[in-house]
Amino acid sequence: MSVKVAVIYYSSTGAVHALAEAVAEGAASAGAEVRLRRVAELAADGAIDENPRWRRHADATASIPEAAVEDLAWADAYAFGTPTRFGAPAAQLKHFIDQSAGLWREGALADKPVTAFTSAFNRHGGGEATIISLANVFYHWGALIVPPGYTDPAVYAAGGNPYGTSAVTGPSGDGPGTATLDAARYQGRRLTRTAIRLLAGAPTADASGGVSR
Repeated sequence: MSVKVAVIYYSSTGAVHALAEAVAEGAASAGAEVRLRRVAELAADGAIDENPRWRRHADATASIPEAAVEDLAWADAYAFGTPTRFGAPAAQLKHFIDQSAGLWREGALADKPVTAFTSAFNRHGGGEATIISLANVFYHWGALIVPPGYTDPAVYAAGGNPYGTSAVTGPSGDGPGTATLDAARYQGRRLTRTAIRLLAGAPTADASGGVSR
C-alpha cells in the first residue's frame, strides 16, 4: 500500500534541509509518495545577505516548491523540520502551521501520523525542547505522534534522541554527519511504515516484537 508523506521544513543555512532530504529518502524507500516542501522565508533580503551561508543556501534551494496548506490536505502523514530558536520552532515554520486552522476545524489533520526533526548550534541548545514544542501543535490537531524512540541502532549512533533526529552544527556550521542522516532516513521509514499500518487497519509492532493496538 502506498501512502503520501509531506516533508515540510524551514532551513536557513542548510542543516535542516539536509535532514529533510534524508527523511524524504527514507520515506520513499519504504514505499511513500513524497512531497518535499520548504516553507516561505520571512526574513528580509538584507538580513539574509549579511550571512553568506544563509544567502548561498537560499539561492541553492530556490527551486524547491514552497509548502502550501494543500500539501497538508494531500498527505497521509507529515514530517516537520525546523532549526531551534530559543528552544522553539523557527517563526517561518510556525507561520506556515498557523495557516492550517481551516483544515484543523474540518478535522482533516486528525489521526494522521506525524514526526519532527531539528538542528541546533549546540548539543544542549534546545533540540529536544523544539520537538516537544511542535508536539503541542500535533496534540491540538489530534494527530498521532510517531517519534523514533529507541527502536533502531541508527538512533543510538546519532546521539540517542528518542524525540526526533537532531543535528548539531557547532561553530563550523558543518551539516549533519553520516550517522545523523542515517537516523533521519530511519525516521522517514518508520513514519511511512506506521502510516501504512494505520491505513491498512493493521496492528503496529512494538520494539520487542509484540503487537499493540
